[in-house]
Amino acid sequence: MLDWNPNDPDTVKVHYDVSTWTIDQRAELTEALAEAEIAHVWEGDEVVVPEELEAAVDELFERLDELLGPFPVALDEEDRGVEYELDEWPPADRQALTQALVEGEIPHRWEGRKVVVATDAEPAVDELLDAIEQGTLVLTGSGADGPAEGTLSTLFTSADRLARNPDDGSGSGDLRALVPQLDPARPPYGVSVNTWAKIVESASTLVDLVDEPELPSSDVIGTAQELRSLVRQYV
Repeated sequence: MLDWNPNDPDTVKVHYDVSTWTIDQRAELTEALAEAEIAHVWEGDEVVVPEELEAAVDELFERLDELLGPFPVALDEEDRGVEYELDEWPPADRQALTQALVEGEIPHRWEGRKVVVATDAEPAVDELLDAIEQGTLVLTGSGADGPAEGTLSTLFTSADRLARNPDDGSGSGDLRALVPQLDPARPPYGVSVNTWAKIVESASTLVDLVDEPELPSSDVIGTAQELRSLVRQYV
């Protein structure tokens, strides 16, 4: 490892701002720097390296971007930005917006439930907000960490069985096993986050209903028909 003194005023240093990285991503960065024996220090949200190691660190960041990224782009401190108050948005929609901003490399920062974006990105963000509210946004990264292959088919088949016979054991059994594995914020490829959240909610409600034998069969049938309709276009 290069012997250097970061406090030497004559030392030329390069700063990498990782303020938008998660704790896990920073831990991965720290481990990668140590494994590569790259001399560095942390100064708040920045990792600092000597200038002569800049090329090696740039290459390391590129590898991490492929493994862990893409990473959020921080909003320029000199840009006052455009604010969007999203207090009434459900968490799944805010997460979808975050992912879309990251994928679009749009500089931004979150302040609680308010997001501030780069001023020149306002038209693009307006379109993203409209798409999320209309349930038409499909993220390019969707499906990478989404449900297992065949999930939509299982949901449709289970819903169809229960819509025809609310006492169908196969339909209710498959649904009970599947629903706990579903994350409303991680849709399958080609399904918008908004629509997927509705599908997961409907499937969860259906599981609750089939586990309540005292409820009328019509409740199970109606919810099963709703779930079947939501999933039909994807199978």
